[in-house]
Amino acid sequence: MGVDLEGLVAQPPASRRVNRIAAALARLSLAAACAGALLVAGCASRPLGDLIATSASAPGAETVDMIVATTRAPVTEPPGVMFGGDRAIGLAFADIAVSIPPDSARKIGEVQWPASPPGDPAHDFVTVRADRIDLKEARARLDERLAHMPGRHVLVFVHGYNTRFEEAVYRFAQVAHDTRADVLPVLFTWPSRGRPLEYFYDRESASYSRDALEAVLQGLAKDPRVGKISILAHSMGNFIAVEALRQMAIRNRAISPKIKDIMLAAPDIDVDVFRRQIAEIEANAKSPPVTLLVSQDDRALGLSQWVAGDEPRLGAIDPRREPYRGLLEKSHVQVVDLTQVASDDPANHSKFASDDVVRAIGARLATGQKLNDAKSSFGETIGSIAIGAAKTAGATAALAISTPIAIVDPATRETLPDQAAEIVNSASGSPQSSAGSTAP
Repeated sequence: MGVDLEGLVAQPPASRRVNRIAAALARLSLAAACAGALLVAGCASRPLGDLIATSASAPGAETVDMIVATTRAPVTEPPGVMFGGDRAIGLAFADIAVSIPPDSARKIGEVQWPASPPGDPAHDFVTVRADRIDLKEARARLDERLAHMPGRHVLVFVHGYNTRFEEAVYRFAQVAHDTRADVLPVLFTWPSRGRPLEYFYDRESASYSRDALEAVLQGLAKDPRVGKISILAHSMGNFIAVEALRQMAIRNRAISPKIKDIMLAAPDIDVDVFRRQIAEIEANAKSPPVTLLVSQDDRALGLSQWVAGDEPRLGAIDPRREPYRGLLEKSHVQVVDLTQVASDDPANHSKFASDDVVRAIGARLATGQKLNDAKSSFGETIGSIAIGAAKTAGATAALAISTPIAIVDPATRETLPDQAAEIVNSASGSPQSSAGSTAP
């Protein structure tokens, strides 16, 4: 007796069809709004050719040195670009140093792009070194720098969609600098075309690059000079990072014990796909902690969800609702909800790099504690930053930074009453704060 395939397919009732039509219209409206915002941002003046090294310097400027591994194809024109958006056959490497202007001349959490290269180091991010190197030289320079670092701590960053090479370099320089953590920056950059309408090309480039990132992580883990590794990924870069870690876990039957933190910022990953990926990564009690940074007002992920047929993106979920809450708890994933955190990004897609958040990440990297260490929660760190801002932002606005995190982070929830009292006292100018602390 043959199988009736049509009979096995559940037919939606009429009410569900109506709901789907309404949802489709809502997604279309959202997509139009998101696309408009992203296209405006994408069509604005963007950096090109800023990786031209200069010997100029400025008092108070600081330099960030990074090793770069990339699956981008190299280019020679125009000058100052180094790598474009096409795919290379294998990995290429570079050693780049970026000068960051004094804090008094910039806003923490932002990249100060030069009006024209090479820029003024007193006010702009400028390139002071941009060397193409081979694998042997990359290993030698990495090890030489680690030899002078007590913690021998490497921070690997994987950027997101619609990102040019120089944008990835300068953004990571900003993040590495503003965290104030003693880490050696390693940038993994993949062949994004850097165009808003090249989403599907970028998506395929992400899949293309996951083996290369795994090779980089395996190499770092095997390097005796490397003490520990933290991973920070953003947007579509999370797909590459999580896939590389999944492959490592399958190949080695575990994640390397040198990998201490995995931070996923605004991940453009299908929730169902993540469920399968995280099952391999968090397979046992020795697996590294995973921290997920989400924001329900992320317009870029809203558009991605629409493109994906209304499949929710991991970085825009509400972690308090099922089935997401159950999935995250089962997978031992800590969540930081940044929905109420203000952003200068019109798409609300880069909150991880903003002042308060990047300093909180840096505090965790600097202490060496896990990001979900119950003794001092990630939300509590942001809360302490909010206390300092309360005198200018007001108690209500400052407390809003900590409150959404407290809902999904039990450690923050326990300390929220003390934080609230301290923020209110700080805003009112009272010298005494909660729990016997002294307000700044």
